[in-house]
Amino acid sequence: MTQANRYRIDADDREPAERGLASLVLTIVELLRELMERQALRRVEEGSVTDEQAERLGCTLMRLDERMDELAGKFGLRREDLNIDLGPLGTLLPED
Repeated sequence: MTQANRYRIDADDREPAERGLASLVLTIVELLRELMERQALRRVEEGSVTDEQAERLGCTLMRLDERMDELAGKFGLRREDLNIDLGPLGTLLPED
């Protein structure tokens, strides 16, 4: 279990500021990616997409997942770093 981040950006030091901003943006993108993945799985399970559409969805989600790893790595982040500690509410992204 990893500790979620609390975001603080020091505008006077460019590198940590860029990394902090990248982490925040990638966290939002990761949240949207997870929501899209759940929606796609739900649609496939209920049979509201064709086999061809399901195949395209799967390929698209796999490429997006790979791209997220690339972008996180570019900023020295791990996927586990892409979470926000919401205090008493827990974390933004569900922990596996």
